[in-house]
Amino acid sequence: MKFRKVVVGGTFDRLHLGHKALLRKAFEVGKYVYIGLTADEIIKQKPYAERILPYELRLRDLLKFLDANGYRNYRIIKIYSAIGFTTKIKSLEAIVVSEETYKGAILVNRARQELGLRPLEIVVIPIIRSKLGQKISSSLIRAGLIDPFGNPIKG
Repeated sequence: MKFRKVVVGGTFDRLHLGHKALLRKAFEVGKYVYIGLTADEIIKQKPYAERILPYELRLRDLLKFLDANGYRNYRIIKIYSAIGFTTKIKSLEAIVVSEETYKGAILVNRARQELGLRPLEIVVIPIIRSKLGQKISSSLIRAGLIDPFGNPIKG
């Protein structure tokens, strides 16, 4: 346990191996984990946005995963922007991101610094690849190309 309070965020649509690796890392490095879960209002521009599960279902799947893994020290907060609540909780110490979402951590730190807050330590996990060689992503799952474990779907 390196940090008292860490943050991780995302849409967490169709919880896949990449999401699970991200969440596991957050609980591995943090004593308490704040999870930002994207509101339905800000996902309209994502690929296959019309197929993204509604917030309540994404929240349910996230809670099931957390419960199944025995994670207890967390708080899920609905977020309406990439920065979410990261400038409101001054005591945050680290942010957990994937190689792909690293730029989001830079935005968060810039916003915190503008307000005179300490930048967050950035913990980066590698991208989890599917059997097709591409990264496992909710977009590929929504497109019907892979399952949440990265296996190709026979078309």
